[in-house]
Amino acid sequence: MLRTFVAIADAASFTTAADRLHSTQSTVSQQLGRLEAAVGQSLIDRSARPISPTASGERLLGYARRLLALQNEAETLLADPSGTITIRIGVPDDVVTMAMSRQFARFAERHREIRLDVTTGLSRDLTRRFRAGEFDIAIVKEAVADGDARASFSEPLAWFEARDVFRDWPDPIPLVTFPPGGLYRDLMIDRIERERRNWYIAFTGNSLASVLSAIEAGLGVSVLPISTTGAHAVRTSAIFSAEAPLLLSIYAWEAAGATGELLAAMIDVISRR
Repeated sequence: MLRTFVAIADAASFTTAADRLHSTQSTVSQQLGRLEAAVGQSLIDRSARPISPTASGERLLGYARRLLALQNEAETLLADPSGTITIRIGVPDDVVTMAMSRQFARFAERHREIRLDVTTGLSRDLTRRFRAGEFDIAIVKEAVADGDARASFSEPLAWFEARDVFRDWPDPIPLVTFPPGGLYRDLMIDRIERERRNWYIAFTGNSLASVLSAIEAGLGVSVLPISTTGAHAVRTSAIFSAEAPLLLSIYAWEAAGATGELLAAMIDVISRR
């Protein structure tokens, strides 16, 4: 009805407006009549030559143009499929490297209709959420891979301390850790207690960057994947011998279509890790 009203006002003619709208003059008249009934005002002065908007019609005309422009904008937006499909991914913080992010970017360029929703967290929580159906793809650290893992790779671990720290660590040993529930935290505590040493938590960080910064500053020792430490001022510590590696496993509910394409790209990044 608004589009008909604007067409009549612009054309100053029912006949011309009908031609522009690819409609009939009677349909145009009916649409205008319905709009006038809805607003309770006469909008077009039919007795004028040429016909023109009434005072109420002039007031409505600007709003009508804005409403129609907003409708066109909404239609254009909805016609663009960008981001209308979501692939949900759960990964440990240290897996979101530049190499992995570049793969995400390449995938997004090829599939504008897909939005990547990436969540970082602790592996045990990521595993639980994947099994609950909250993720389409999950990468987790674990001691033993489940039978439905799409791929698994060894993740060598070591104890690390500040590169410029040269000392015997005291008893109790200060630990730099992730929050409770983290695999590395549990692994450290288990190892120290098996060695019959004492320990305390000197620093807890929620991200790999914060944990590495604390180690660099000399706050304590920590167990981390060797692959994550190359760019930081840390070195392997002689406080304990090397730990057994964990597995870095990739799980996905589907391996076909776009999800399969992304899964293959992620596996490629992890295989070169």
